[in-house]
Amino acid sequence: MSESFTLSFRPDISLTLEGDRLTLQSTSESLTLEHPKPGLRSALEQLLHSALTIAQLTALVVEADGVEAGLDFEADLQKLIYLGWISHSVLPLATAVPIAENYQLITPVFDWQQPLTLSRFAFLHQDNQQFVLESPLSKAKIILLDWRSSALIAKLVQFNSPFTLENLVETLIDAEIGQSFLKLLIATQMIPLEPETKALAQWEFHNLLFHRQTRSERLDDLQKSKLPRFEDREQLGVVKPPMSNRVIPLEKPALAILAQTDCSLTQAIEARQSIREYDDLPITLNQLAEFLYRCARVKEVYNLEDNPLNMGEFTKRPYPCGGGLYELEIYPVINRCQGLNSGLYHYQPLSHTLHLIADKHEVEVLIYDAWKATGQQDIPQVLFIVTARFGRLFWKYHAIGYGLILKHIGVLYQTFYLVATAMKLAPSAIGAGNSEQFGLIANLNEYEEASVGEFSLGSLKQTNDNPS
Repeated sequence: MSESFTLSFRPDISLTLEGDRLTLQSTSESLTLEHPKPGLRSALEQLLHSALTIAQLTALVVEADGVEAGLDFEADLQKLIYLGWISHSVLPLATAVPIAENYQLITPVFDWQQPLTLSRFAFLHQDNQQFVLESPLSKAKIILLDWRSSALIAKLVQFNSPFTLENLVETLIDAEIGQSFLKLLIATQMIPLEPETKALAQWEFHNLLFHRQTRSERLDDLQKSKLPRFEDREQLGVVKPPMSNRVIPLEKPALAILAQTDCSLTQAIEARQSIREYDDLPITLNQLAEFLYRCARVKEVYNLEDNPLNMGEFTKRPYPCGGGLYELEIYPVINRCQGLNSGLYHYQPLSHTLHLIADKHEVEVLIYDAWKATGQQDIPQVLFIVTARFGRLFWKYHAIGYGLILKHIGVLYQTFYLVATAMKLAPSAIGAGNSEQFGLIANLNEYEEASVGEFSLGSLKQTNDNPS
């Protein structure tokens, strides 16, 4: 590790002294030392309040506790670094704060004359009134403490003219400090020294960032140390209220009979396929009703007996959902359906009813977009637009909420496919949709609720292999 960096505890680490007991506490872990020696105690207090190099910290330990204690301290310090408890700074420019465990800060040997360019995965954003540099390739975030560090970052992004050390730091900062700052960027993988591998080159910035953010817990996520309380968030009901008084009651199928006449699960899985060609005779209202009932109805509303978070009511539905929160809503867009007028409807899963929101001429653009997205085959008879009420999930799953929504879309799609196959209908997932356009038509605030998936359904084209 470079002696260019000064060390300190991560901001959320606290130190408590009670008699001869010293306790270090993070948001999720604690470490207690019984009878710490004076030098070790002094070094840990310096990590909390000051910024010293490893050599300076070790010197404090050696002076008070001896050479052997100094060697032990260096080994223990590496363990704290590995846990992600130690930040590294180049003052007055920046501090690298660990955001993941298994953290190491190693500056490789390199030629200072080689061009230096900021990684295409690095991004700068404002957080808590500070500029922060992050990258999905890094296990640290860099807090920029001075305008000159921001200026140096700005010069590094000039991809057509990579900078060497000399022309990068000129007039901005002392060359030695500038060199240490660049070492910090290299050690945290904000500046790559090697060309991208083929594996990394296939990743777009937003895909890799989303992957990292929804797969790894961050050490700086202070919210995870607090028990979420439902009343701390805008309480969204277990079922969305009716969106209009133009109600279409739906028939409920006899599940006991279907259990005897349906194809087997194995047959449904093996026969499942995406079908975008339909019979001339469109799907019926009763078929649509049966499909929605089997896929998405509310089977039960209940409360948890032991519910310390005061999360309100829960529901059971045919498909699974993280936390039992069920944030997804289904909006059938009807193009052709026997017994039902064209238009945009909202499905009420508790009452098993449709509520008309918009007439046919207002939703033609949604049907047209779905037709284009499915390769311009038959125009969908029914288009399901699936939205998420984000607040239903984000109050609890704030860091991984959107990734969880996409998982829920996947299990709902599979339920759609298997039920449609059993009913001898033509199903197809659709890979794209216009959330903004749909939000305007449905009069939704896109930050409260927006479309996250689309699915088409229609009558199965009759063939010799597929008799009615």
